[in-house]
Formats: sequence, C-alpha cells, structure tokens
Amino acid sequence: MTDAETLRQARAARERAEQLSRLLDTAVGIPGTRIRLGLDALIGLIPGIGDAIGLLLGGWFLLEGARTGAPGSTLLRMAGNLAVDALVGVVPLLGDLLDIAFKANRRNAKLLIEHLDRVEGRRPPAPRWQNYALAAAVVAVLLFAIYGLWTLAARLF
Repeated sequence: MTDAETLRQARAARERAEQLSRLLDTAVGIPGTRIRLGLDALIGLIPGIGDAIGLLLGGWFLLEGARTGAPGSTLLRMAGNLAVDALVGVVPLLGDLLDIAFKANRRNAKLLIEHLDRVEGRRPPAPRWQNYALAAAVVAVLLFAIYGLWTLAARLF
C-alpha cells in the first residue's frame, strides 16, 4: 500500500466517522436550546431492541478502529464508551437522557480520528486478529447484557 493510498483511506475513514457520529448523536437540534440529538437517542426509545440496534451501529467505530490498526488501549476506551451507552441505555428514561448527554458515538469518533491523525502520512500497523476479536467480543457481551437486563426487568415488572 502506498503512502498516498494510506492517506486516502485514512481520510475516507475520518469522513465516515464524522458522518456516522453526526447522524447517531447530533443530527437534529431542539429549537430554542443547545441540545442536539440523533438517531441513537430516537431508536433508543424502542424498548429492548432500540438499545441493541444502537449498540450495533455504534460498534462500527470499534470495528473501524480494529481495521485501521488502532492500539488496544484506544479500542478499550471505545468499548468502555459503548458499554456505558448500552448498559445504562437499557434503563428507561435514564438511558434516553444519557443518549442525549453522553454521546458515546461522538466520543468514539474522536478517538478514531485521533488514531487516524497518527496514521496519516505513514503506513498504518496491520490490523491484528486480536483487535477484531476484541471488538466482536465487546459487542457480543454487551448484546448479551442488554438481553439479560431486559429479561430481568420483564420478570420483575
């Protein structure tokens, strides 16, 4: 892969990250306020499945980080943001407020873009299978946790 190709791929990944984070977290402003929300907050209103869909959409940042060779520490920070968003998102109302305030996708886009800034101008490290395994495992565990919390809440109430 040439340096020009690496630069082009990093810029394309940056653009995708900015667009997806905008769509998921800040697409629409609430008139008369400085509050912005996106698709993640809206689909999070659908009980149970909304949070799972939001997690899968937000998991793209984690997978893109793994694909571009982001270090494990960056992937773990991204996974932490996803975990907070997914697990608190299961709690009615609190999860919806968190989606508006925390903006996990914007945070993960920022982490990904910082990694891409370091990659530009040089060959990125080859993605390791461990990075992909970590990303897939985090998303799977969080989906299982959402399912478990949802099942527990259904039995309690």
